[in-house]
Amino acid sequence: MHRCVAVWSWLGLLAGCTVALGCQNTLPRTEAGAKSVRKPSMATADYGRLPDGRPVHLYTLTNDQGLRVRLTDYGAITVSVEVPDRTGHVADVTLGYDTLAGWLTNTSYFGATVGRYANRIAKGSFTLDGQSYTLATNNGANHLHGGMRGFDKALWEAARVETADSVGVKFTYLSKDGEEGYPGNLRVTSAYSLSNANEFKAEFSATTDQPTIVNLVHHSYWNLLGNAAGDVLGHELLLQADKYTPVDAGLIPTGELAPVAGTPMDFTHATAIGARLAQVPGGYDHNFVLRNQSGRVARAARVSEPTTGRVLEIFTDQPGMQFYSGNFLDGSVKGKGDVVYQKHYGFCLETQHYPDSPNHPEFPAVVLRPGQTYHHVMIHKFSMR
Repeated sequence: MHRCVAVWSWLGLLAGCTVALGCQNTLPRTEAGAKSVRKPSMATADYGRLPDGRPVHLYTLTNDQGLRVRLTDYGAITVSVEVPDRTGHVADVTLGYDTLAGWLTNTSYFGATVGRYANRIAKGSFTLDGQSYTLATNNGANHLHGGMRGFDKALWEAARVETADSVGVKFTYLSKDGEEGYPGNLRVTSAYSLSNANEFKAEFSATTDQPTIVNLVHHSYWNLLGNAAGDVLGHELLLQADKYTPVDAGLIPTGELAPVAGTPMDFTHATAIGARLAQVPGGYDHNFVLRNQSGRVARAARVSEPTTGRVLEIFTDQPGMQFYSGNFLDGSVKGKGDVVYQKHYGFCLETQHYPDSPNHPEFPAVVLRPGQTYHHVMIHKFSMR
């Protein structure tokens, strides 16, 4: 369907004005129809120290259209993403904390780079090449998001990276053989960048010296209304997925790939997150089987917020996406600006391989062997309507 496009001038953004040009909307530009001549910028600042004295840093990426991203080398965490709305008002659209102290006690994985294996592994065990491995069971009887101290609890090395039209930070980490029970020394890179096309990109890679399993995930909680603005139930979600993986009581896939048609899992047409939420026991926390199984980057999801006009599209080369509706937020976490995060105050869209894939040989493979390189691209593209 052809949608109305509005292109905002940079001066118009500062004045809170828009210039309508057609039928869809994008974030403001330097001039109507003009390309930017200035690269996004990056600034580095101290962000505190870990209990052992190691310094932590904050990296701020800013483009010329009013979008700003903050990252930290602790956990390779996305601290904030600030995006203008259709009136030019800028708000942070992610959940999290104001200071390092909050991130050190983060149990919700706000903004985290998650690994070595994101999502759940049944009973914390798997077999690889005939050998059994035991992992921590930190989510009831199951293993979740890399264990007791996953990648979100590590201090990563950081280096500036840039292209002709983007700037960012490449974080690197060595996960040693046996860490959290996983085999092999795994060298991981997690590169986050921002462009003047309003694309916030996450690109992961990894190599190993022994056969192992890998599934890295970016885990921001989004609320396009803004951090302090209430629940996300009115956000309209579209998923490029005709099937999903049903789960048992422990949220472990049964192995079935079930059609979404005729169920509350059907987001093949834009639907409010809260429209059928009551029909899903416990809320949404399910892996969706994306139509694109080619290994090439394609659009996987689109979320729009009617009040502000903010739109988030996600592109990926991964076979699955976890949609989580913030069911376990229960008012016990005080986040940015002392906001108490209640149920459904944020949602996650995590591009990934399927949960418990090591125990489901019928799922896309997650085994990484020496000489191979794991690769994962996720692009968040912001616009307005």
